[in-house]
This record gives sequence, structure tokens and C-alpha cells, in this order.
Amino acid sequence: MTNTGTSAPARRQSKGWRVVDIIVASILAVACALLFVVWNTVGYAGFNALDALTPGFGGLITGFWLIGGVLGGIIIRKPGAALYVEALAASLSAALGSQWGVETLYSGIVQGLGAELIFAIFLYKRFGLGVSMLAGAGAGVAAWCLELVTSGNIAKSLEFNLIYLGCTALSGAIMAGLVGWLLTRGLAATGALDRFAVGRESRNARSAR
Repeated sequence: MTNTGTSAPARRQSKGWRVVDIIVASILAVACALLFVVWNTVGYAGFNALDALTPGFGGLITGFWLIGGVLGGIIIRKPGAALYVEALAASLSAALGSQWGVETLYSGIVQGLGAELIFAIFLYKRFGLGVSMLAGAGAGVAAWCLELVTSGNIAKSLEFNLIYLGCTALSGAIMAGLVGWLLTRGLAATGALDRFAVGRESRNARSAR
């Protein structure tokens, strides 16, 4: 049987949050908020361009707005981490002048819950590439569900909504899931995450070579 990209079950660890968890999760949220500020302009321009090409294709550009939940989940590895990082990043983005105002916070909460659900399904024990990409896709599906109401997409055609759903989920899997996983591995290799399981896994892998 081939490897699906999910990691082996993690060793038993407390699900309670430590002070270092809160600090690092908050730092991640700030970093993601700054990314969102840039992507609010660059990404939205790309969204409109792709949507003009084929309605629904704009979803292909949405993934970077979903990365906070993935990073929080695979680094902190505690219940609520995906939701905390994505929601805090969204609220900071709104405070920094997001053109969607308070809707940005609603989006962050729902997207964070979408990623959180995937980590919960795996009982917060698996955090490999496969789970990371599923979490990104889950955040994308959650975003799609919210936009049925907030963007009025429910009144649009079934064809548009199916295309938009597929594109948003795919973008979440790649731009949030895959990129988030690669960023985490890169950070772990520097030793910056040695206080976390992902850092210890990276250190052990290097030692075994």
C-alpha cells in the first residue's frame, strides 16, 4: 500500500495550550494578516481576471486567504489552533483596512472552522502532507458555503457554483495545504520550531540521515 502523505500517529501529548503555543499562534496570525493585506489587492485583481475569463475560475486564486488555518493546525497541533490563527489573522486584516470590512472576520471564522474540522476528523494525531492539503480544501469548501450567502452566489447558476467550488477547494489544497506544509517544513529545518512536535520530527529526521 502506498503512502498517502499523512504522517504516522503522533506520540501522546497534552491537548492543553501552553504559553508558547499562544505566542507562536499569535505570531503566525500576524504574519498571515500581512500576507492577506497584500493578497487583498493582488489576489483580488487575479480573482476578477480569472472570473472574467470563465465565471467560477476566480476560486483558483483564493488559497492564500486560507493558509492561516493550515499553518496553525500543523504547527500547534492543538484543538482550536486552526480556528484561532485564521480568525485572528482575518480580524487583523480587517483592522488594517480590508475592503470587505467586518465580513473579513466572518470569513476567517468559517474558513478556520473548515480547516479545524479536518484536523478533528483525524483526532489531532496526523499532520502530514495529505492531511494538510485536506485541511486547505476543507477551508475552501467552508469559504464557498459562506459565500453562497454573503456574496449572493446561491442565486447564481449551478454550473458557476460547481466550478467555483472545485476551484476554491483545489486552490485551498495547493496554495494553503501544500504551500503551508512546505513553509512549516522549512521553518522546522531552521530549528525555529524545536519547541513543537514538527520541529522534533525534523530534528530526528536529520539525525537519522
